[in-house]
Amino acid sequence: MREIFTGLPWWVKWIAVPVIALVVFGGLIASVVGFVIGLLFKVLVFVALVGGLIYVVRKFTASSSSRSDW
Repeated sequence: MREIFTGLPWWVKWIAVPVIALVVFGGLIASVVGFVIGLLFKVLVFVALVGGLIYVVRKFTASSSSRSDW
């Protein structure tokens, strides 16, 4: 791979090739990043809902057990 880039100007290696890669694979990169961000958001919502459910269940079971002690 290095043999291909030897003799080429620096701007071809560091500007032209990355720009071409972004143009060609830009949609793919954007969809993968969007999928990962969406997945992380769904995991965060899931964790928050499960944590809230556990909090509510423990709150009600603790209050109902303390009432039965009376």
